[in-house]
Amino acid sequence: MTDIDGSKSVGALDRIEEIIAYVEQAKAVPMSRACKVDRAEMIAMLEELQNELPGDLRRAEAMLQERDNIINAGEREAERIIAEGESEHARLVSRHEITVSAEHEGNRIIAEARGEAQRLRDEVDEYVDTTLANFEQFLHRALSGVERGRDKMHTLREIGSFAPAQQEQFEDEKPLPQI
Repeated sequence: MTDIDGSKSVGALDRIEEIIAYVEQAKAVPMSRACKVDRAEMIAMLEELQNELPGDLRRAEAMLQERDNIINAGEREAERIIAEGESEHARLVSRHEITVSAEHEGNRIIAEARGEAQRLRDEVDEYVDTTLANFEQFLHRALSGVERGRDKMHTLREIGSFAPAQQEQFEDEKPLPQI
């Protein structure tokens, strides 16, 4: 994805992947499943993700509006075709010598218009369903990533943080051998 100024933009899913990679690469705390991460950096990454999600939601709303516009345009076109068919039907019926033929032709045009209208509705429904399913999967993955990030942050908060002098002292020390 590229922004208007030509710079590469990072989407919410990419941001989640960055956070996961950051936590996976964090230094392990000896004799535990916990790890050490820079709290300020992690919070900044999560805030960036939080700021990006509304944009994705606006795009989803725009897709829904586009779907509504397509449906409305399809319905207007169907109504126009039906009105045209009914008009043609009425015109043909008014002529006595071709009354039977006109009635059949008008019915055919109306049936064709209704079939076309239904086909358009089906296509729009399929497009919207696919788009919403994809967006649902995206939101599910995004939410899962955010939940994992929050869980890791809670774990880190439960572990507590060391003062800078203590942290340097522990970094210089070798880990204790495991028995």
